[in-house]
Amino acid sequence: MNTMPVLACPLGQTIVAVALSFLVAIGLFTAVAGLFLRDGTPLQNVAIAERACSEFALVSEREACVRSFLAAAYRQRVASR
Repeated sequence: MNTMPVLACPLGQTIVAVALSFLVAIGLFTAVAGLFLRDGTPLQNVAIAERACSEFALVSEREACVRSFLAAAYRQRVASR
């Protein structure tokens, strides 16, 4: 008598599960990479803009300052091409 339980795992279902999990992982990776690359703004420029605009107390003023700083950096980057 065999006392060890055996779980049946069909090979077809395993392959389908692996393929779907691979597709989900690739989709998530692509979405996260797309979020990081959405603006095309280098992270270095964002960090410089945040530090340059840290003196503003109101969030709306700080965000406007960062946007204007990044816009100026973008114009400079495009003009240098």
